[in-house]
Amino acid sequence: MRGDTVFGRRGLMAGVAAGVVARPAVLRAQSGAIRIGEINSYTAQPAFLGPYRNGWLLAQEQINAAGGINGRPLETIFRDDAGKPEDAVRLAGELVNAEGVALLAGGYLSNVGLALADFARQSKRLYAASEPLTDALVWSKGNRYTFRLRPSTYMQAAMLVEEAAKLPAKRWATIAPNYEYGQSAVKWFRDLLKAKRPDVEFVGEQFPALGRIDAGATVQALERLKPEGLFNVTFGTDLLNFVRQGNQRDLFEGRAVASMLSGEPEYLEPLGEECPEGWIVTGYPRDALDNPTHNALVAAYRARFNDLPRCGSIVGHDTVQAIAAMLRRAASTETEAMVEAFRGIRFPTGYGTGEVTFRAVDHQSTLGAFVGRTKLEGKRGRMVDWRYADGAHYLPDDAQVRAWRPQE
Repeated sequence: MRGDTVFGRRGLMAGVAAGVVARPAVLRAQSGAIRIGEINSYTAQPAFLGPYRNGWLLAQEQINAAGGINGRPLETIFRDDAGKPEDAVRLAGELVNAEGVALLAGGYLSNVGLALADFARQSKRLYAASEPLTDALVWSKGNRYTFRLRPSTYMQAAMLVEEAAKLPAKRWATIAPNYEYGQSAVKWFRDLLKAKRPDVEFVGEQFPALGRIDAGATVQALERLKPEGLFNVTFGTDLLNFVRQGNQRDLFEGRAVASMLSGEPEYLEPLGEECPEGWIVTGYPRDALDNPTHNALVAAYRARFNDLPRCGSIVGHDTVQAIAAMLRRAASTETEAMVEAFRGIRFPTGYGTGEVTFRAVDHQSTLGAFVGRTKLEGKRGRMVDWRYADGAHYLPDDAQVRAWRPQE
């Protein structure tokens, strides 16, 4: 999948199929379009970001078919940072200076998202972060020009802690990728669980390198700790390898497991018959979610891509919807007007769970997540016994945020 394609109102299907770069003459002819520079780790994290880009394109196509933003179509220039913060910053500069984008968007890995947020701060350019989950993005390193859509590590850890605190498990161990996202998730799960259950102790932790987990050795190290509960933050191929080795060595037998993101179809479905039973997870129960908004999105996505959406598809779709809501409110592509318009905007999520908003105090959206348990049904894993956890209920109050966030 190429990350250098321009997509506008016309020729979108051909552009997707061919993966070509639009010619400068074509771009000049579309001078009325509102251009968005989207940067993401497409080649590094294809399981999530392939569906994400599809969801993005679907939303853009729908908005443009309905007349765009006050008659102006949206146009996205995609770039692939390959999971490297330095490449993301270089690409951001090119998009702003050479391509003339009105705003930047995207980001998957937390370290990449933080690099783009710092670029936004220094260059005074709007950055709509879709996926990076680190809380530093909106709190300790938050800035005027950065907004974030997805529920953060703090929020998702709080959702899992709410369930984990009900369990008898007192001795917990953790496993997470050794970069900003994993470290942040472990910190908040540990702090929030101990606040609810002072009798809990954390007996050890494993921080394998992202994408390079030695699953056998990691499982052995965790087994030696004799924990009663495990908090897992691995995803993608790391999760698959961890689950496989854990199943073979009975790591999960008789132990509680709370696992971030593992209920998302892009991570749950590849487990197949190896799907563990009874894990408490955050995710997206796509096949069981039944409401008019979500059903319409699934139907449109299936018709457009001959596939079912994943969690990434919803994130991509919602990011474009949020940007569109901001642009309608701003009635301008001037950066300061867009920043002010982003604060407090409301837009409907593709989950069909109602409207969400971006808080003015920290630029974090109130988009929630689903919390449930894993279950093996036949030869595939599903998310069952789920509920929607409204993100607004899992955020610290304004006073606490002001204490964490730099003053603007």
